[in-house]
Amino acid sequence: MDIRKNNKHQRSRCRALDKCFRNRTIRFYIEDLIEACEKALEDEYGEPISVSRRTVINDMNYMESNAGYQADIERIADGKRKYYRYADPDFSIEQTPLTDDEMQKLQETVLMLSRFRSQFPWMEDLLLELQTRFRLDGHTESVIGFDSNIDIRGLEWIEPLFRYILNRQAVEMTYQPFDKSECQWTLHPYYIRQYNNRWFLFARNDTDGRIVNTALDRIISVSPSGRRYIPNTDIDFSEYFDDVIGVTIPSDTPAEHILLKFSSHRLPYVLSKPLHLSQKIKDREQGIVEITVIPNRELEARLLSFGSDVEVLAPASLRNQLQTKIQKMHALYFDCK
Repeated sequence: MDIRKNNKHQRSRCRALDKCFRNRTIRFYIEDLIEACEKALEDEYGEPISVSRRTVINDMNYMESNAGYQADIERIADGKRKYYRYADPDFSIEQTPLTDDEMQKLQETVLMLSRFRSQFPWMEDLLLELQTRFRLDGHTESVIGFDSNIDIRGLEWIEPLFRYILNRQAVEMTYQPFDKSECQWTLHPYYIRQYNNRWFLFARNDTDGRIVNTALDRIISVSPSGRRYIPNTDIDFSEYFDDVIGVTIPSDTPAEHILLKFSSHRLPYVLSKPLHLSQKIKDREQGIVEITVIPNRELEARLLSFGSDVEVLAPASLRNQLQTKIQKMHALYFDCK
């Protein structure tokens, strides 16, 4: 299991156990604790997730430890069985102070969030509240840089779109594609993503139900719609972009094994900074690597950026596509006019 998902599951289980241990009107035996954890996970993630006896025992040990919440959990004999509760009925893991490690992570989060002050005016007050409430260091000047341009068009739409997504509101959008006339859409917004210094909204088109990708710098206007919001029930955006480079996902197009041959001086760069998480070394001596992605225009642009340091060996369709573009580039620079 992914360690991030496992950590999320543990936090959900600990919250469920916390409710059980605080309840003095019901005796919670190990079977009841397992059931409570499974119900909490199903309610949160929308699918049945089994929990073992060992997992619950490990969770209780963690809650009692210094690394956890230092909870005092009683194990009270009831015949041949035992039920569990807090020794202090007023104790709750929700009331425990932050550990030094958690305070450090919160400080780091505040520093990261401060980068978005210009896009979210209300964040200034939020950061001040966090610093005051948790007595954080007021040091918030920039200590880390990002490859982004705060002056690019479209940033003014981040905050309203962010709110529409959180409030689960459909929107009416006027959009101006490059070299095309304006269009009006009713959209159900789900996700905002940055790529290559541009921001993109992913939303469901009310007309045909497709997921559309709209660049924020091409938006003319956005306003609330009276249409009923269609929630996202079928796309996990944390995995949605796993098979592509960039943000363009061609419909009904499978991922392909793409073989690339790099020059000897460019190969170390590519190995230290992989093109994609699927990248594998096929032949180090020949400089051949493989990625498994859906071909799109961002992939083509990325490969063209390497110039003569890369050759597409396969598939033939991608090789031919780049060959056509290179021939057009050649005509611009070398053909007589």
